[in-house]
Amino acid sequence: MSASQTSDVPTDVPTLLVKIFGKDRPGITAGLFDTLAAYSVDVVDIEQVVTRGRIVLCALVTHPPAGLEGDLRATVHSWADSMRLQTEIISGHGDNRPRGHGRSLVTVLGHPLTAESTAAIAARITGAGGNIDRIFRLAKYPVTAVEFAVSGTEPEELRTALVTEAAALGVDIAVVAAGLHRRAQRLVVMDVDSTLIQDEVIELFAAHAGCEAEVAEVTAAAMRGELDFEQSLHARVHLLKGLDGSVVDKVRSEVRLTPGARTLIRTLKRLGFQVGVVSGGFTQVTDDLKERLGLDFAQANTLEIVDGKLTGRVIGEIVDRAGKARLLRRFAAEAGVPLSQTVAIGDGANDLDMLNAAGLGVAFNAKPVVREAAHTAVNFPFLDTVLYLLGVTREEVEAADMHVD
Repeated sequence: MSASQTSDVPTDVPTLLVKIFGKDRPGITAGLFDTLAAYSVDVVDIEQVVTRGRIVLCALVTHPPAGLEGDLRATVHSWADSMRLQTEIISGHGDNRPRGHGRSLVTVLGHPLTAESTAAIAARITGAGGNIDRIFRLAKYPVTAVEFAVSGTEPEELRTALVTEAAALGVDIAVVAAGLHRRAQRLVVMDVDSTLIQDEVIELFAAHAGCEAEVAEVTAAAMRGELDFEQSLHARVHLLKGLDGSVVDKVRSEVRLTPGARTLIRTLKRLGFQVGVVSGGFTQVTDDLKERLGLDFAQANTLEIVDGKLTGRVIGEIVDRAGKARLLRRFAAEAGVPLSQTVAIGDGANDLDMLNAAGLGVAFNAKPVVREAAHTAVNFPFLDTVLYLLGVTREEVEAADMHVD
């Protein structure tokens, strides 16, 4: 049982663990405690789970007054029989064993989540010295997402034991420290190209300039970390020289948001999070996205346009690999959020500094070099699956969408 304790019980005090299981229906919890109330017991701990219409209800209570245990047992069994439920009552002493030092939340995403991978995850937690205190399902679609509450080992040790095995197990795994900080205000900063949107913006511009193949080749090499980003940026933008400035509106209309992007941002904003984007792309697009999606921060490179034509140059501060990490820190300072409370999401090698600087770095459908270096990876094409890594359930997202702000 996980602790929802209502009293502090010494370890030598007799207690009873009352377990009820069977078909769920309204009134079971009230009925059990109404039955127990006749014996003047105190509630030490409660845990209730309903899975596919079957309830498991556990109540840890203090021992009844002398001579009444037998009557309590008989009465509870009689009540359970009347409700067509099964019951088990176990005598013991005290409360739950104290949890070990180190508390973590392990989020697992699978499509599907197999018994084999679940067994392997549980074994690795045990092998790292951890104990699974609770398992909770966060979502059943578009992926199965479950959260393990683990104690007994430090989060970094657990992350090392689990995250490196995620790909082999066919799942995505995130490990974060448990605690109040998870409920605190946070900042989420995303890359844009191939993360917030499905496209590479410079390739959309290149398509209008007739040099898409040349630009795509340089972009791919840069994202693999084979080329210096700033040099590749200038080389690609030079190919756009002479393009009419009116193409900006056309490119904006061609941008396709990643599935789940609106849901992610909408939900984060409802939770009180601040959300920003940093991009090696262009302000001509990111400024539009900021307005459309209600983002708090946006920064990118700026294409120079003179006399209605692209000059083939960028102006202002260059947003490269180091620049993205620098902007993450700047946004966090402006938002009043500690860097440890930031989440960064990206897919390319130029996102790595930002991912590693954040409290949680998420490689989203990323290149291998990025998946290996980030805190965790999401390899499903739905951006809102990141919500599960933050402990938000699918039911909470849908419930919020039913009540328009």
